[in-house]
Amino acid sequence: MRELQDEAKIRMPWQDVILQTSVRILIPFIQLFGLYVIVHGHYSPGGGFQGGVILGSAIILMALVFGLPASKHYISENTNKVLSVLGPLVYCGVGALCILCGGYFLEYSALNAILPLGEIQWHSMGIFLVEIGVGIGVMSIMIRIYRVLSSAGTIDQGL
Repeated sequence: MRELQDEAKIRMPWQDVILQTSVRILIPFIQLFGLYVIVHGHYSPGGGFQGGVILGSAIILMALVFGLPASKHYISENTNKVLSVLGPLVYCGVGALCILCGGYFLEYSALNAILPLGEIQWHSMGIFLVEIGVGIGVMSIMIRIYRVLSSAGTIDQGL
């Protein structure tokens, strides 16, 4: 039994109840703020990159406090790989859709050929979709970079 406790201390050298409880309370608010920054990126300062960094930092904070396996339980490696492809795919998909509608890459007014909502509405919606794609991509890449660096490339235990 003593060996198991020592092994647990090697994997998680400290387990602070106050820190874990406060992080458990903070993580949903951090994620909500990250989503807010992404959604309001085309109206106010912020956007996909800043919101993606905030969302990624919530998962990294979880990995720092609860250990890397806990963050892998929240977002698995396969899910993270899918998200790291989905983000740029959304960005390029919006640009390709603009080209297919007869405009230039990311010329959102060309999307008016699909559904005549008006150029201003399509411009706003196009920027919103691009911000979502950038946010997803940045979040997943930040999580991946942390996992690789903290586990020396093995993605097993982390710090």
